[in-house]
Amino acid sequence: MPEWIAAPEDAGARLDAFLAGKMEKTRSSVQKLIEEENVRLNGAPVAKNARLREGDRVEAAEPPPEVLDVKPQNIPLDIVYEDQDLLVVNKPKGMVVHPAAGNPDGTLVNALLFHCGDSLSGINGVIRPGIVHRIDKDTSGLLIVAKNDRAHQSLAEQIAVHSFTRIYNAVVYGIVKEEEGTVSAPIGRHPTDRKRMAVIRDPRRRARQAITHYRVLERYPVGRVCGNAFTLTECHLETGRTH
Repeated sequence: MPEWIAAPEDAGARLDAFLAGKMEKTRSSVQKLIEEENVRLNGAPVAKNARLREGDRVEAAEPPPEVLDVKPQNIPLDIVYEDQDLLVVNKPKGMVVHPAAGNPDGTLVNALLFHCGDSLSGINGVIRPGIVHRIDKDTSGLLIVAKNDRAHQSLAEQIAVHSFTRIYNAVVYGIVKEEEGTVSAPIGRHPTDRKRMAVIRDPRRRARQAITHYRVLERYPVGRVCGNAFTLTECHLETGRTH
């Protein structure tokens, strides 16, 4: 079991933050290790918010990896960039990112397991290896996939502080009058249909603020063919939310 001794400069630091740096993991993954009693402080289980003192002995054991139920599948991938740490995949419309109820296979993860073998980050667990962020089934676009935990942690931190930009082009029904604007609303599970998301303003229900900045690229008035008007927009995501 790997162990570390807290140095003078570590005194007062939170245990989870200390271990995240030593193990090159996210704090949430370290907290999970602590909650499952895979971490010892001076030989005893400890709370995740414990603070260190100089000379404290910290031990951490990672449990054996879960058996992966997801099978590699030889599904063609449109890879636009790849190196030893990550790859960028152009996900087509209609492909689900990771297995879930109703989509047990044929996903991007199945294809990645065939392409990469064991070379994927394990931070997100056995169902979503290497997946740092996701886009919906019916959305096409570029996805960054981490090949190791160090790359995954770095990319997750960049997403958290908005140090890189996620941009979508979206065609919406109707004519958007403003040239640009911001859509900001709390998004949560629909109160009666759990498969849908909705704007939730009831403070008693769980919701997370979703913020998207948009600008109009082109307007298409009502045509003779389809009878509907549309607006082509460019959307900058400040917060990525299921919606």
